Amino acid sequence: MALLLAFGCARRAPEGGGRAVPSNAGEVGSKAPNFELMDLSGKKAQLSDFTGKVVILDFWATWCGPCRAEVPDLVRLQSKYRDKGLLVVGLSLDAEGASAVKPFAEEFNVNYPMLLANADTARRFGGIIGIPTTFVLDRQGRIVKKFMGRVEQKTFEEAVQPLLAT
Repeated sequence: MALLLAFGCARRAPEGGGRAVPSNAGEVGSKAPNFELMDLSGKKAQLSDFTGKVVILDFWATWCGPCRAEVPDLVRLQSKYRDKGLLVVGLSLDAEGASAVKPFAEEFNVNYPMLLANADTARRFGGIIGIPTTFVLDRQGRIVKKFMGRVEQKTFEEAVQPLLAT
């Protein structure tokens, strides 16, 4: 239990059916799969909308303690590196959707897009077995890092700074 609390929440995202997923889905070096999801205001967003930015994609949920602890660091990263081309994107796996995420985002002054992910989104990234699971993408949308469990701000900075310099 202590490891679970320290590193992440093991509640698994529900399995999604449908399309075949490439065998390298969600792996470092692969192209991140595109998606189209709703934000908290009901507007559609696609991953391809963010091409040209360094992206931190964070699979998370409001009920996950390590996820909640990581959000303030992500808010600080977004503020610090926004002008250099960083975009943090939260991919919520909350079953309650916007009704759970919107109050959380307001309480934590989230300054980055929060999108309502689903089982298909998780499946397309190779399956999300625990949260938070976070992907760092380069400006071309390739996965350069994958983190499972809570990550410190410094570790994210070390991952994105070289990407922001290019």
